[in-house]
Amino acid sequence: MSMKKASVSKRRREPLTDSQLLMTITIGIFAVMYAAAMIFMGGGFLRTQQFFDLLNDNAALIIISCSLTIVMIGGGINISVGGVIGLTVMACALFLNNSGIQNGPLGILLTLLLALGIGLAFGVLQGFLISYLEIQPFIVTLAGMFLSRGLTTMLSVNPVKVTHEGFLALVKNRLAIPWLGYTAKNGNLIPAKLEIGAVVALLIVVLVYFMLRNAKLGRHIYALGGNQQSALMLGINVKRTRFISYVISGLLSGLAGFVFLMHKPAGNASVAMRSEMDAIAASIIGGTLLTGGVGNVIGTFFGTMILATIQKIIALSPLNESWWQEMANGAMLGLFILLQSVVLSSRKKKARTTS
Repeated sequence: MSMKKASVSKRRREPLTDSQLLMTITIGIFAVMYAAAMIFMGGGFLRTQQFFDLLNDNAALIIISCSLTIVMIGGGINISVGGVIGLTVMACALFLNNSGIQNGPLGILLTLLLALGIGLAFGVLQGFLISYLEIQPFIVTLAGMFLSRGLTTMLSVNPVKVTHEGFLALVKNRLAIPWLGYTAKNGNLIPAKLEIGAVVALLIVVLVYFMLRNAKLGRHIYALGGNQQSALMLGINVKRTRFISYVISGLLSGLAGFVFLMHKPAGNASVAMRSEMDAIAASIIGGTLLTGGVGNVIGTFFGTMILATIQKIIALSPLNESWWQEMANGAMLGLFILLQSVVLSSRKKKARTTS
C-alpha cells in the first residue's frame, strides 16, 4: 500500500512539460486580458454571446491554426493555408451557384467534398515535395500560396455571392444554448447562439488534441520535431510522418474554407488574405515553437482567441484603424516569443543545476 501511495505522489509531483507550461501561460494571459476587457470596456464583453461571436467570427482561423500547429510541432511550416482557403471558398461558391442542385443535402455534401478535395490535393502535393524530395517547406508552401491565389483569380476576378437556397438555409442555422443567454428588457429570453462552423472548429480542436496526445501519429510528430535523428533511431518513418502531417494540414485548410463560406457566403480574390500569418502567430502565442517538438493545440486555440480579443478591443476603442491591429498583433507575438525564450532557458538552467 505504501509503495502505491509513493508512486501516486511521485506522479503528482511530475513537472509540467514545456508544451503544458507554455499553454498554461497562454490561457492565463487570455483570462486576464478578457477579464480586464469585461471590467474596463463593459458591454462589448459582458454577455456570453459576445464571447461566442469571437468563436463564430474566427472559426476558420481556429481550424487553420490547428493545421499549422500540427506541421510546426513536426518542425515544418505551411504558409499556403490562407491561399487554399481563398481557392476553396471561390470554387465552392461557383459550384453551389452552377451545380443546378438547389434543394436537399446533396449539393452541400458535394461542396464539402470539393472543399476537402482541394485541401487534400495541396496537402498531398506539398507533402510529397517536402517529405520525399526533401525540398524546403517554406519554398514549397510559398509556391502553393502563389498557385492557390492565382487559381482563385483565374476562377473569377469578381466577387461571387452564393445563391444556393439549401446552403443559405444551412448558414442561417445556429446552435442555441438558452442557459447561457440573457433576458432582454421586454422579458424575453435571448439564447446564446453558436454557428455550425464554430461547433466544427471546436470539434477539430478536440480531435487534434487527442490525436497529438494519444495517437501513435501524434507521438511521432513530436519526436520528428524534437530531433529527427533520434526519431530515425527509434524506428519512426520520418518521411511518412512528415507527409501525413502535411496531408492533414491540407485537409483542415479545405475544411476551413468551407467553414469560412458558411460564415460569409461569398467568394472573392482577397478572401483570407494573410490569414496564414495570423495562424502562425496564434500557434506561436499558444506555445508552439518554430523549431518543432513543442506545442499544444489547446494553447493554439487560446492564442487565436487572444488575437480575436485584441481585434475586438481595438474595434471598440477610438484607435480602430487597421494599423493599430497589426501593431498590437506584432507586439503580442514579440511578447510571447520573449516569454517562451525566458521560460524555456530558465527551465534548462534549472535542469542542469539539479542534474
